[in-house]
Amino acid sequence: MIVLSPVVVNILAVILGAVGVMVLRVVTVMFSKRPAPKRSNPAKTMIVLGSGGHTAEMLMLMDSMGREHYGPRTYVVAATDAMSGAKALARERTWQKTDSPTGFNVVQIPRSREVGQSYLTSVATTLYSLAFAFRIVLRERPELVLVNGPGTCIPICAAALTYRVLGLAPTQIVYVESIARTRRFSLSAKLLYHLRMADLLFVQWEQLAKTYPRAVYAGRLY
Repeated sequence: MIVLSPVVVNILAVILGAVGVMVLRVVTVMFSKRPAPKRSNPAKTMIVLGSGGHTAEMLMLMDSMGREHYGPRTYVVAATDAMSGAKALARERTWQKTDSPTGFNVVQIPRSREVGQSYLTSVATTLYSLAFAFRIVLRERPELVLVNGPGTCIPICAAALTYRVLGLAPTQIVYVESIARTRRFSLSAKLLYHLRMADLLFVQWEQLAKTYPRAVYAGRLY
């Protein structure tokens, strides 16, 4: 029979207590309803863009939003995505009606997984991307993270949720599923939905909301 000294017992009690508090905090954050706080000032917003249709749909969504309520804006793009940052700059010029728009910035993050990359090697690149995401989110401290499905959004959302669990940043995560998704979620949406990472998850087809009851049917948004 192993007999532990009082010092060891006390240390184990402290460790188990800390783990218990952290587990309770995680459960509280992930399962409790988190309504957006009422505010009079614009919300500092982080917007994740993705190559191709993700960026086009996100910028169309931003076209329809009251942008005066969301700023300053930080656009997150993959390091190998040469187009999305340029499209964000062009759209900001249009919105602000100037060639030198202000109140926004574009930051890059390594891709978690390139097209055609093996799942084995993607473990290392995902961890590398996650490290960048933690640094970006901590530096920017967004009040809102707005995403619509590119793989780049998963590390950003994971970092934002972690900082909220730790009480470092009360970030709200809002996911808008692509209008192309009529019956089934994209992989990113499935992860955010089943892991309860998103505070709000909007869908644009009623059938999709019936399949995933915690999603919010918003109709066509753009």
